[in-house]
Amino acid sequence: MTQTPVTLSDRAAKRIAEILSGETAPKMLRVSVSGGGCSGFQYGFELDAKQLDDDLVLEKLGATVLIDSVSLMYLEGSEIDFVDDLIGAAFQVNNPNATASCGCGTSFSI
Repeated sequence: MTQTPVTLSDRAAKRIAEILSGETAPKMLRVSVSGGGCSGFQYGFELDAKQLDDDLVLEKLGATVLIDSVSLMYLEGSEIDFVDDLIGAAFQVNNPNATASCGCGTSFSI
């Protein structure tokens, strides 16, 4: 059995499925990494209707997440989670490759 390079928590999958159920056209959540943010790289989350040939596709509990091959290099071994606490609700990437991250959790450095 091969291990998936990125995992999706049950909480994240349930929240993604809720978001996608409100869309009229079939959509998926695309998670990406780009240069920028206060720590060097930043995570991006957007709805996408098109799967690319090199995308990693994660499917769980009715949710579909896409990650492009370039972003996957920075996300290897990560878990995508959803937290809902007193300071707010947000998707969170638990990335073992990140050596530092900003206070808001959307940017990181390697």
